[in-house]
Amino acid sequence: MNQYLQNIMNIIQQDENLSAEQKEAIAKSIKEAEKELEITAFKLDRTEKVKRTTAILLEETIQELEQKRKAVEESNDALQKSLEELKATQQQLIQSEKMASLGELTAGIAHEIQNPLNFVNNFSEVSTELVDEMNDEITKGNLDDAKEIANDLKQNLEKINHHGKRAGDIVKGMLQHSRTSSGQKEPTDINALCDEYLRLAYHGLRAKDKSFNADFKTEFDESIPNINVVPQDIGRVILNLINNAFYAVDERKKLNESGYEPTVIVSTKKEGNNVLISVKDNGTGIPQNIVDKIFQPFFTTKPTGSGTGLGLSLSYDIVKAHGGELKVGHIEIENTSDSHVSRGITFIIQLPISE
Repeated sequence: MNQYLQNIMNIIQQDENLSAEQKEAIAKSIKEAEKELEITAFKLDRTEKVKRTTAILLEETIQELEQKRKAVEESNDALQKSLEELKATQQQLIQSEKMASLGELTAGIAHEIQNPLNFVNNFSEVSTELVDEMNDEITKGNLDDAKEIANDLKQNLEKINHHGKRAGDIVKGMLQHSRTSSGQKEPTDINALCDEYLRLAYHGLRAKDKSFNADFKTEFDESIPNINVVPQDIGRVILNLINNAFYAVDERKKLNESGYEPTVIVSTKKEGNNVLISVKDNGTGIPQNIVDKIFQPFFTTKPTGSGTGLGLSLSYDIVKAHGGELKVGHIEIENTSDSHVSRGITFIIQLPISE
């Protein structure tokens, strides 16, 4: 028995004023109190042990969480480094694609520059002759004839200036296409951009392969205002779609189908607060089962060595970055005795007129 309770018990037993029944009742209560104290002591001891165990587990948990935190930080650092490397690689791929397409365009650019240069040379030669004629008329005193020749000379110089600027614009476009994009948007004539790249792509393919030939048409909405885009980036998208269209019609032409006329149509349209740029062809088309894959990086239906599979993927990212959409607008289906065959496709670039 607890020492303190035992002392109380002894005092009670010695008290002569209490009867035997009272002493027995008090002794019983003291014994019950002792049991309660023992139970309470046991519980306190158990609680203390649980507390110590919990403290140990908590310390271990804190250490484990700290290790995990460090591991997460290391993983985040590794992921950030990988992300930066991926971005750098993507930029290199984009630049490689631009340089590859520039190489394909070289012949077309040379052809386009040659035309205004021919005009400049021809008008310069004619103007030289006109100067000699004007001097002769002045010497003879025929001032009216000399003035008439001077007017002709002025018109020739205006034409020389016009075609010189045209050649300069072509060179400017070539430099814009080749350099790394600054990301700066500027008001751009979408119709002029489409027309420029359509002709450059066509003449480039013609110079590369003399057997290549296709009809191309433009259907431009003249009500479209200039819109803020990065011209070299959107030009890259338009060029990629046009090159793909010419490739598709040329592949179908090789099948020697009777009456087939390869045709590519580039059109623009103002629709609400958007501009739609459509590139339509009547070529080999795209099988329905792979339409969902065409915007995936490195996916291509061209033979090995003919395409990287990055063109449409990069084009999709560029249009998205402009707040627009690039989508397959329509697939032409041709009924044959065997099955429904895809013969032609339309790609649509949707760009906001104002952000």
